[in-house]
Amino acid sequence: MLMTVLAFVVALGVLIAVHEYGHYRVAVACGVKVLRFSVGFGKPLLRWQPKGSPTEFVLAAFPLGGYVRMLDEREAPVAAEERHLAFNNKPLRSRAAIVAAGPAANLLLAVLLYAGVNWVGIEEPQAIVASPAAGSLAQAAGLQGAERVQAVARGDRDWEPVESFDALRWALARAALEGENVRLEVQRPQSAATAVLELPVGTLETREADERLFERIGVVAPWTPAVMGELLPDGAAQRAGLREGDKVLAVGAVKVVDGQQLRGLIRASVRDGQGLAQDWRIERGGQPLQLSVRPDAVQQDEQWVGRIGAFVGAAPAMTVVRRGFFEGLQNGAQRTWDLSILTLRMMGRMVIGEASIKNISGPLTIADYAGKSASMGLTQYLAFLALISVSLGVLNLLPLPVLDGGHLMYYLWEGVTGRQVSEAWMERLQRLGVAVLLLMMGIAFFNDINRLLG
Repeated sequence: MLMTVLAFVVALGVLIAVHEYGHYRVAVACGVKVLRFSVGFGKPLLRWQPKGSPTEFVLAAFPLGGYVRMLDEREAPVAAEERHLAFNNKPLRSRAAIVAAGPAANLLLAVLLYAGVNWVGIEEPQAIVASPAAGSLAQAAGLQGAERVQAVARGDRDWEPVESFDALRWALARAALEGENVRLEVQRPQSAATAVLELPVGTLETREADERLFERIGVVAPWTPAVMGELLPDGAAQRAGLREGDKVLAVGAVKVVDGQQLRGLIRASVRDGQGLAQDWRIERGGQPLQLSVRPDAVQQDEQWVGRIGAFVGAAPAMTVVRRGFFEGLQNGAQRTWDLSILTLRMMGRMVIGEASIKNISGPLTIADYAGKSASMGLTQYLAFLALISVSLGVLNLLPLPVLDGGHLMYYLWEGVTGRQVSEAWMERLQRLGVAVLLLMMGIAFFNDINRLLG
């Protein structure tokens, strides 16, 4: 719990500070007097003002936000000798640059974080796929399990090498959400030959980028051997005489290929709310053995599934993905661009009803992922920070009056018509923007509660 809170606070502090620093740095460069730079709202916990600087720097109690207060005649009287330092008296291009600098700083931070992850290297599962679920696109395409995916091509694009299982899932998710089919170049186990398989993921009607999407595609998890891990006391596995390290060869008449298939067979070993006893053929210490295993029946998502009280499947084979300086920087920029475009498309699809509002996440989900990523290591936490930084940058560019994108829309109107938006209209639009933002926050909080309780 402490790790989650600490990771969340650090993530928020870094992302907000970078966003506000973008506004601050460009404002100073444009000759605007900055009165206060605050990370957080409410009562100041810490404040300081460097000698000779007009800016007071503040760390406040409520961390969900921040602001840069500039000299502005619309907010308070300004002395005649300082009018040239006021924000409202600056040219349109300067005001637009100052407003756009916050989101731009978050996007630039994401590029650098992804580049840093590429330079340091991140350990990810190898792109060896587990056996696909029955009726999935992968099964229909001919995947059987244990194939290594070497390259992927989305739509009419060229082939791209697949460096890890996470990279494969990212390519499949993008293709499904953008309505593109994919081709996979795979290498069969114990064979040097390769084959090209087509997955029509573009035909899937998907409203959410969740596990159900990958179940329908058939690429859920990396390949793992079908061996027994840690057993829980008094669980079905222990009662049946299974031991840690046992390799499962068959369940009934079904030959077991990997841990993913074995987990599916266990889940399906239920009828009328009762676990079904089945003969398992296993290998222990190089010797064959047969045991009768009856999974416990438990209710999950309003249906009965089998559980044996044991960790099924060993850890997948891993690989370290690392890139050189320029390649890592280029990949960071490409990843940031791809995520930004995908985020905008998903938001657009949610507006017109083609994507579910369940995709919206709030602070509780972010805090949960912050803690999990921090516990997995520095590179995973940096990748998480990059993802949230992209989301923050894109969100602030939306044309809502209370966000930076809304102010940019005001400036677009001013640039086209030659006159500023009236105070009356700005007040009406601000109210509308606040209402929309509160609605989005309410949906995000509701989704957070459902995810954490579900």
